[in-house]
Amino acid sequence: MRVLRFGPSIVFLRTKEVETVKAKLMEIFGVHEIPANDAIRESNEFETIVFVTDEWEKETIPLEMAFLINKHAPIVLSEIINERMPIEKVHIKGTMIMIRIPTRVDEGIKLLAEKYSGEVMDIRTALDESEAADTIIAITEKKLNCPIGPEDIKGAVLLHRDFLDVYRELSTDAPILLTKLMPEWKELTIKVYDTDKRYDENIERLMMVIEDLDLGFIVGEGWDWDYPRPFMRVPVYKLKLLTWEDPMRVKFFLKGLEYVGYKRLCDIDVFVEGKRISWVSVSKGLEKFELAKKAREELESLLSEESRERLKNLDEMLSR
Repeated sequence: MRVLRFGPSIVFLRTKEVETVKAKLMEIFGVHEIPANDAIRESNEFETIVFVTDEWEKETIPLEMAFLINKHAPIVLSEIINERMPIEKVHIKGTMIMIRIPTRVDEGIKLLAEKYSGEVMDIRTALDESEAADTIIAITEKKLNCPIGPEDIKGAVLLHRDFLDVYRELSTDAPILLTKLMPEWKELTIKVYDTDKRYDENIERLMMVIEDLDLGFIVGEGWDWDYPRPFMRVPVYKLKLLTWEDPMRVKFFLKGLEYVGYKRLCDIDVFVEGKRISWVSVSKGLEKFELAKKAREELESLLSEESRERLKNLDEMLSR
């Protein structure tokens, strides 16, 4: 599970020549002005959202239109300076750190504000009131590898602190915070076995699915031995996963990785509290290959396009 990520940098360019600056941004960066909400929603980590306003404009957030530039703010600003654009003043907003809290969001916001001595507010107010040296913690219930618009941010905490210090502390504190908010976490053990010993590809497939579907935290991994029959020892790769998902649901998804059509690529066993989950317990009357096919179809429907394409390539490598 990915718990933290940075948001975009937000930069205001104040100028007497608004249209000239806008035209220059389009020319240099190959972008067009889009609705501000779309810019936030489509932005990724370390990209830059640029607002161009009159030099005496006092209003900051919300503005209706913005430029989304897929470069880090220092690069954007250096190119603006080097092009000698007619900019009177640059105003940079606080650094945004997004944290995912899947449940009990209001309690999570309160805990964050108390822990870091911050002020709770909505995201637009936080952006409006923040300065360059501040940090904004934005809280969402959504997966962090999905597009996140302003409507998906359930609250914000404004801190008058450097973002690197805040991020270091959050990296340590976030799992503890989530454990407090979600005491029903379960620990699963997942074992991967491949008779052809193509472990690199199979482990990559497993890790990719866990991360892309945001199934939980991997808290341990490494090699182990399994004993399918007396006096028979085989190597397995073992993961320990902390998850709030139903273990049966996890087993179902991973069943979709074992086969492509009728070709077996690996065995994946899932254990909860030391007990192995049988494929029959998640089959709902389906035969093994029917279950694998159904699981694969649902799995692929939920994966991002990039992960789906990568999974297809890895499957082809394993099927040779």
